[in-house]
Amino acid sequence: MANYNYEDAQVTLDFLRKFLHVQPEIAIVSGSGLGDIENVIDGKIIIDVHEIPNWPISTAPGHSGKIITGQIEGRNIILLQGRVHYYEGYSHQAVTFPTRIMGMLGVKFFIATNASGAINTSYSPGEIIAVRDHINLMGTNPLIGPNEARWNERFPDMSHAYNPEILATLSGFGLRTGIYAAFMGPSFETPAEVRMAGILGADLAGMSTVPEVIVANSMGMKVCVLSCVANMAAGIEPGKTLTSQEVLDTMKISSHKLAVIIQKLIKSL
Repeated sequence: MANYNYEDAQVTLDFLRKFLHVQPEIAIVSGSGLGDIENVIDGKIIIDVHEIPNWPISTAPGHSGKIITGQIEGRNIILLQGRVHYYEGYSHQAVTFPTRIMGMLGVKFFIATNASGAINTSYSPGEIIAVRDHINLMGTNPLIGPNEARWNERFPDMSHAYNPEILATLSGFGLRTGIYAAFMGPSFETPAEVRMAGILGADLAGMSTVPEVIVANSMGMKVCVLSCVANMAAGIEPGKTLTSQEVLDTMKISSHKLAVIIQKLIKSL
């Protein structure tokens, strides 16, 4: 079993480089049911993550478990279709192992997507929000433990965890911005927890992405997160029951719109 350390990463990296004919400069992580970005990739090479040594395997619905390399708008990209989550029983070191690999590959831009519940009542299901900051309510941090200087700065500054220039570009596309609160999951948040997050300043609630953002920043990548509102968070609509199927259904509808935004963003980088 992998320890998800630097030596494990070197083994994984050596395997992936057999498939990489060009240097990827942009990494994209697609969240639950948000796989339509695959359709705009040229020159695709598809890798099944089950074949990659040490790669953590997702058990979450809507995460297909593929890596795709190729080009979007003439830029070399690598797409991670699906992620693993803390709630699946993985450590944060495992959750962020793919992000580590992206940094070791020399990726400059890290674009992550996710599904979220809206705390901000002005948001609507299906809307794409550009995350401008986060609140980590997961109770841990992926940088905890012995420091690996070959990987990162141990105390990275998180003042601009979400790249300001990219946020300005997304705002120019007409996207609204918001603050994402990361909960541990897998149960949906209670109405009281949603109210608490709102008081703290959160606009969105979810169960992923923040560990990846922390590690991507620590490794020097420029980070962008696009969050697709799947539903209104618990208690926002009294009497409403939240389901994972509702999340996937909304993501299926919004996936194409998200792919168009990412394609437009990559052209502007």
